[in-house]
Amino acid sequence: MRIRQARSADADAVNGLLCQLGYPQDDHAATAARLQAWVHDPASAAYLAETEDKALGVIAVHICPFFERKGAWGRIVALVVADRARGSGVGAQLVEAAEAFAVSHGCVRYRVGTAR
Repeated sequence: MRIRQARSADADAVNGLLCQLGYPQDDHAATAARLQAWVHDPASAAYLAETEDKALGVIAVHICPFFERKGAWGRIVALVVADRARGSGVGAQLVEAAEAFAVSHGCVRYRVGTAR
């Protein structure tokens, strides 16, 4: 397994992962455009865990500056591990990738949100 930055070509894989949690999905083009925007946003990152031919998970993190003081916090806005890969450490490795991104941007706190 490897973890790499997600890109627009991963739109179908990302949609498939999000669908496993019951999130309504946009079409391929909309998801591809959103992923491309994240690639070009220096305050955001999305990572895909994969084997040679299968997506195992995805995580997205955004850096939010504190309003009241200097510094920032990282917000994990999406985290999905494929049904078949749960319990295998994929989620932990994705969180480590997101945390490394956040730390590299000076984050001292992290938050995980859910839409449910």
